[in-house]
Amino acid sequence: MRRRIAAVMLPVAAALAAAALPMQAMAQGGFPSRPIRLVVGAPPGGGPDNVARILAQAMNLGQPVMVENRTGASSLIAAEVVAKAPADGYTVLIASQTILAVAPILAKTKSFDPQKDFTGVAMIGTAPLVLVAGPALSVGTVPEIIALAKSRPGALDYGNGGVGTTPYMAGALFSVMTGGKLNSIPYPGEQAAMTDIIAGRVPMMFANASAAMPHVRSGRLRGIAVTSPKRVDIAQGLPTVAESGVPGFEIGTWLGIIAPAATPRDVVDKLNAELRRVLATPQVKEKLLAQGYLLEDQTPEQFNAYIRQEYAKWSKLITDANIKAE
Repeated sequence: MRRRIAAVMLPVAAALAAAALPMQAMAQGGFPSRPIRLVVGAPPGGGPDNVARILAQAMNLGQPVMVENRTGASSLIAAEVVAKAPADGYTVLIASQTILAVAPILAKTKSFDPQKDFTGVAMIGTAPLVLVAGPALSVGTVPEIIALAKSRPGALDYGNGGVGTTPYMAGALFSVMTGGKLNSIPYPGEQAAMTDIIAGRVPMMFANASAAMPHVRSGRLRGIAVTSPKRVDIAQGLPTVAESGVPGFEIGTWLGIIAPAATPRDVVDKLNAELRRVLATPQVKEKLLAQGYLLEDQTPEQFNAYIRQEYAKWSKLITDANIKAE
């Protein structure tokens, strides 16, 4: 009887072991085995959405990368979705300093911790801003703007997209670093603000270079300085704010991919390697450079260090400038 039972059980055990091998292989090296969700906190057609779709179409991991737009609350809704998703690499977020270092502090969010609930996967790049002016601004250099702002504290207006947006934070950083307070004039978007600057209703603003430079080239706006640490081609030779009298001034709209904090390191590494490969391809580089991004090539450790630096920088500015949520 025992021999008969053994004769029956041995093939069953062998079959179970054979069935388990593919599952073990999948757990060890089969990522991804299903589509990946790339969550975006911006609406379709916006800057982060365009970047996400360029990357998603170029990635080749054997499974599709599906862009999912979850808008609202300065992208905090999208961040919460990813923070609470399973930490398996199948749900990732395209993030910026607004999502990780500005909006959570201003909103005093309790739904996730931007420093503890995420890990960096790959940095994409940074799009600098350009300080532009219209006919309502009588001066034309950074030192002259500083002098004007100091002579009339709070009277020199600048357009922006509202509290927490990168153009707003650029003005706040400029005020703190120069001691010349600027007055925020919020708009629903950059184009609306630039339209009023061109019309002479608002003097100036810090605008994304890709949006501002066509107006500068046409002569409708005056380009004064760029916010990158070095001069960049997209700003066509404009001096930096830093070299124009504000040493250390630097701001841009950076984007990167992040995942839930407990995502396995081998999964993070695989996503990082693929994203860095994609960012190095001529087709993707051309598309992102055309949108004003200065591309980066970073390990997860380097990106995490950068995120920590950004959190410290912007949390300090929010405190120093006494910035409050709208």
